[in-house]
Amino acid sequence: MRFLITAGPTREYLDDVRFLSNASSGRMGYALARAAARRGHRTVLVSGPASLPAPAGVKLVRVTSAQEMYRECAKHFAQCDCLIGAAAPADYTPVRRHRGKMKKKEGGLSIEVKPTVDILGTLGARKRKGRILIAFALEVQAPLKNALDKMRRKNADAVLLNSPAAINARRADARILLSTGKRLLLKNASKESIARTLVRLAEELHASAEIA
Repeated sequence: MRFLITAGPTREYLDDVRFLSNASSGRMGYALARAAARRGHRTVLVSGPASLPAPAGVKLVRVTSAQEMYRECAKHFAQCDCLIGAAAPADYTPVRRHRGKMKKKEGGLSIEVKPTVDILGTLGARKRKGRILIAFALEVQAPLKNALDKMRRKNADAVLLNSPAAINARRADARILLSTGKRLLLKNASKESIARTLVRLAEELHASAEIA
């Protein structure tokens, strides 16, 4: 199989030194890329800023912004059999990037932002028969409802649901929800173990889609 995996945060710059981002470490996406490569799959990893070494046997593409991540994913999507969106791209980007460094002023500061491109939603709408898409959902309010809604909106075959406790953690609880209605629960699992489970699941889903 040919895997396309996203990892890490993105940075949406306000000026030349400040940006909007989040605390994603990228460990989950890198673990997925390693797991896929070790099972002999051709793997492309599109990674936002992360202080992690390139996984062996993986084509690593480094990006900064959500728009750059989308552009690189779009290049490889038509050739992949499975896209796993483990990245945490920023939801918003500044409407205007200031040149240089904004000086601190008295009083507050208002920054106008706009939504970033919906990477999985845009690519999921183009998904052909036999291609697998697995999304990640980090939820707090109504987690199950929101994760199932995300799976539908992204046209995903499965979604891994976790909580903020998974950020930068070595081990975490995770629920895998499938579009078929099947559910898997992983308790206190390492990211390496979760990665192996998701890669095997992708293999099974792809094989079933090919037969169908």
